[in-house]
Amino acid sequence: MTVGLNGTPESLAAAGWGAHEAMVRNRPLLLVSAWEWQPYSHAPLASTEMPEQRSRRLPEEAANHLAHRYPGLGIATKQLTGPPPEMLCQAAAEAEMLVLGTTGLGALTGFLMGSVAMATVAHTHRPVVLVRPGSSAATFPAEDGAAREMPVSEKDDVRDGPVLAAIDLGPTTDGVLQFAFEAAAAHSGDVQVIYSWNPPVGYVQGIGGDLRWRADIAAEGAGVVHALLGPWREKYPEVSITERPEVGSPGRHLVGAAASSSLVVIGRRTNRYWPRKPRIGHVAHAVLHHSPAPVAVIPQDSPRLAADETGFDETGPKAE
Repeated sequence: MTVGLNGTPESLAAAGWGAHEAMVRNRPLLLVSAWEWQPYSHAPLASTEMPEQRSRRLPEEAANHLAHRYPGLGIATKQLTGPPPEMLCQAAAEAEMLVLGTTGLGALTGFLMGSVAMATVAHTHRPVVLVRPGSSAATFPAEDGAAREMPVSEKDDVRDGPVLAAIDLGPTTDGVLQFAFEAAAAHSGDVQVIYSWNPPVGYVQGIGGDLRWRADIAAEGAGVVHALLGPWREKYPEVSITERPEVGSPGRHLVGAAASSSLVVIGRRTNRYWPRKPRIGHVAHAVLHHSPAPVAVIPQDSPRLAADETGFDETGPKAE
């Protein structure tokens, strides 16, 4: 489990969520920060420390705080030097998942995706979880004497509710379901699978005045989803599954269901025509910007990492 930090309340919320998830999954936690030299980057901040010193201090400071909350959790820190999106993608390549913070839209419900988070989600081949801070926060002292807010409620901004898995019956479906069921099993929770299909305009017009078309499409989708989930019921018998075939805008249905979910899991397809060109997709884009719950983005070509029983190597915790 790897968390990217930049000193904002959002990234500290991600650290709290990542620490809780690492403890539940019995994984070590790696906290990383990325610093890139730029002209005038030697200029001091409001305090007397340099940007590079601040970047180095952030993971250590967060690790010390989280160690008190999770005394049994293995925590390692690392500072990366280079463009943050590139460095975070490299860190994600060796991790089971990368956790990042995102800026909330104030009184509105949703995310305001930063350029670093957006670029990382679009380029990495590993799952990325985007976390926004909750309303509760605790203050902890920094080494420079300033006070910082770190969202660390009793549950570290962990929401109640089922894990929402968004499937489209395409190449990302297996990865989305695998991640969702693993998350639900780790928390002894439930999975809600939503399959939303927006019929082409011509198809709807061709049906004319038949008022049964929506019910027929929903019934057909329900049968497909139920059959698809058969192997997952056998693999995770302890996980309760709710199936939600919907007709209409996938983004609208997902954002609405996310309000009562603990985690939203969506897929990201690879651009078939330009494989090297990053692609997020309009549905994932909508969910990332408007979901009140943490969002896990699973790339189509995401590999599965084999972890040993300990999760540690010679130098300390592995980046999970």
